[in-house]
Amino acid sequence: MTTDNIKLVLAGPVGAGKSTALASIADTAPVSTEMPLLEGGYGEKTTTTVAMDFATINLDGEPPLFVYGLPGQDHFSFMRSIILEGALGVILLLNAADANIAEECTYWLDALRKTHPETPIVIGITHADCTMSFSLGQIRAVLHERGEMLPTLTIDARNRQQMHQLVRALLSEIID
Repeated sequence: MTTDNIKLVLAGPVGAGKSTALASIADTAPVSTEMPLLEGGYGEKTTTTVAMDFATINLDGEPPLFVYGLPGQDHFSFMRSIILEGALGVILLLNAADANIAEECTYWLDALRKTHPETPIVIGITHADCTMSFSLGQIRAVLHERGEMLPTLTIDARNRQQMHQLVRALLSEIID
């Protein structure tokens, strides 16, 4: 597969692991716009992305993939359409420890589909090891209600191999 100029985007709410995921798969030092959270921390999280993150990754000796991370806070939502322009696919990261994960999934899928309705999406669920109450059934119910069938995996955003697996799942969706 040729991957010339493939742009992928990491999306999701604050605390889902977008910056961590990007850093774990980056083959170049990530460009980051992390700033301290103004309203206190979000769990152990004390910073947030205010514009975007960016890095390149290389899979299997192919040309580099350009990966961008969206800011998760609503007041930076204007950046979404700018960063999503030209993207061939989106990895939606959701935090399993978030009690409102189903609502977050709906919100982000609506936001992504509003401006880029045909863009392939895969879902990565982070922090599943930190909560006993999470079930993939919550996400499956949202997808079923929407009539969407999206690859959904539980992953550790810090784990390079697991993130590569998620990227490969997205590339498979792009090819299909």
